[in-house]
Amino acid sequence: MKKLSLLLIVAMLAMVMSACTSNSNSPGAGQTEPGTTQPDGSGDPVTLKIVYKDEGTANPVSVKFFETLEKSLAEDEGLNVKFELVDLAQGSYAENLNLLLLGGTIPDIIYFQGGDQQIADQGLLEDLTPYIEKSTYIKEIMEPHNQTRMASYPYLLWIKPLAPKAPVVRADWFNAMESSKALMENPTVDNYYAFFKELVEKKPGEGKPSYALTAAGDIAEINFIFNTAFGLDTTWLKKDDGTYEYSKVSQNEKEKLTFYNKLYKEGLLDPQFITKQWDTKEDAFYKGEAAVITGTAGKIIDLYDGRMQELGGDDASLIVLPPAKGEAQGFGATDVTKEARGLAISSQSPHKDVAFKVFDYLASPKGQMLDRLGFEDEHYKVVDGEIELNEKYYSEWYARFWEPTEIQSETPLKTPLLGEPGTESLRMASDYYTEDNNFIIPEQFIANWDAMNNLYKEYSTDFITGKKDLSQFDQFVEAWNAAGGAEITKYANENIK
Repeated sequence: MKKLSLLLIVAMLAMVMSACTSNSNSPGAGQTEPGTTQPDGSGDPVTLKIVYKDEGTANPVSVKFFETLEKSLAEDEGLNVKFELVDLAQGSYAENLNLLLLGGTIPDIIYFQGGDQQIADQGLLEDLTPYIEKSTYIKEIMEPHNQTRMASYPYLLWIKPLAPKAPVVRADWFNAMESSKALMENPTVDNYYAFFKELVEKKPGEGKPSYALTAAGDIAEINFIFNTAFGLDTTWLKKDDGTYEYSKVSQNEKEKLTFYNKLYKEGLLDPQFITKQWDTKEDAFYKGEAAVITGTAGKIIDLYDGRMQELGGDDASLIVLPPAKGEAQGFGATDVTKEARGLAISSQSPHKDVAFKVFDYLASPKGQMLDRLGFEDEHYKVVDGEIELNEKYYSEWYARFWEPTEIQSETPLKTPLLGEPGTESLRMASDYYTEDNNFIIPEQFIANWDAMNNLYKEYSTDFITGKKDLSQFDQFVEAWNAAGGAEITKYANENIK
């Protein structure tokens, strides 16, 4: 009897707890939905943890942005939200984020710049498709390439213009070079080489630059300039017999690496490009150690331009260089399988709906006013009913979230959102746009794919620096195929349409 009574008590407690749990997700009499303000301005705040590269508590602009966003959400949407910025250690963002997530700390909103697929494969990222379908503003500002990417990989959202990395150089140094005109009129690989060589030999910056070109950690950024010129215009190249081969094991790749090795041996390529991070790369550019770097087309290039003029004066404004011309010309084919970077919502978050409401608000006219334009009286002023952007806007501000092609501002803009270099870089990106033929790597190949890419990085770095002779390129191809390349090549030939 005692055992029966105990079981009854446990059962009754379970029923009460279940009822409480179910009721906690839906407001009852006198209650509001979590995160919703009541008429008197009160209400339970929802804390959204967010991890975002460069947007930590040590960045006062970031702190002010999210504090301002909290106020705007409350005033415009009745959402009582508190943002908690999650700081990561210095170093590789992707690696440190991965350590955070695999360690069990999973913020509500996560910015990824690589490394997201293994997290998505574990079911830790929310499918955003139903949220987008029900959205008020997000679905209206998505570009066709956003829609294509979300259809195949619905976890990352990144509504930005198509923006490859484009090379830039100081105008005063560019104008001092005799080779500049030929480069702009006919940007062949040979003319790029001549321009780089003249920069290092002439040293227009009072003994600088030390080298013509630098990059952050590997050759990916340099490839935006030269890949297409060497015929590396898609991930999978179609051979004469109609079959496909992976571009990085092709003879085209060998020819490109031979050119990079030439730049390295002659001191035109930064000898420390392998160890540089994005910040030390930019620092080398600003200090004049490197003459040319690549920056993301659009606002980032404008930020580079603003910073360079702060340091070197108006004559140091930036000129955007065209992609190299050869077998073809362009900044490389655009991956439409998935967003390469973007914002995700944790599937483990208890506040997924609120998190997406934040996303949707930032796509609204009022949200865009903050995200795109910054703080009134600091980055812009309203004069005679029009928005005038100031120099601080151009040198400091960038959208943390969405940048649709056209901004839906409640107040008309008197000055353009982008400066001349940013506008020119986006024009070039549009002019040279092509779609890639790559595909999302199936789960059964992912482990091998990572190993194969690491193998490529090791060999390509050794080829460029001369640790390995390029006569060993066939040895690399054999190793790549043995590491899983043969199987993935077979899969590609069976599935590429």
